[in-house]
Amino acid sequence: MRVRVFFASQPDSETRARIAAAAAALEPKAAVPSDNYHLTLAFVGEVPPAIQDTLRHIGASQLGRAFSVRFDRYEHWAKPRVLVVAATDVPASLHELWGALHADLAKHHLALAPQCLRPHVTIGRKVSQAPVLAAMSAFDWRIRTFSLMQSTTADSGPRYTVVDTWRLLDEEAAR
Repeated sequence: MRVRVFFASQPDSETRARIAAAAAALEPKAAVPSDNYHLTLAFVGEVPPAIQDTLRHIGASQLGRAFSVRFDRYEHWAKPRVLVVAATDVPASLHELWGALHADLAKHHLALAPQCLRPHVTIGRKVSQAPVLAAMSAFDWRIRTFSLMQSTTADSGPRYTVVDTWRLLDEEAAR
């Protein structure tokens, strides 16, 4: 048996409410449940359960700093047929964490080749045609932790479970 895993950050309740409000403004037909909102840092894919110890070690070894991401626009991605809230700018600390995770995963031959970092949160699935994408009310998400997540597929869609979580360093602690 194999499990599907990825590293991601999950929003706090206030940020979850902001994402839900942004989603509600577009009323996607196949809205993602707010419990599934996350910012993917590194998608690993399907692995044997025994690999999870290695993944936990990789997560625990990260020394990234906490950061804020400003989500400021909607995007429709045609090929995966999703609607997302996205960030125009990538904070340096996010880029560093993303790069370090992918480098450590590559050492263990675990990461799928990342194309580029595009900070986003999926708010709608199975969206074949782009809705009229009005201006979005921008919001900031302060990210202080990240997790190893497991994905399972149910009839109602994917379900995400936290395997382990790590704190990012505060700005002061990183100096």
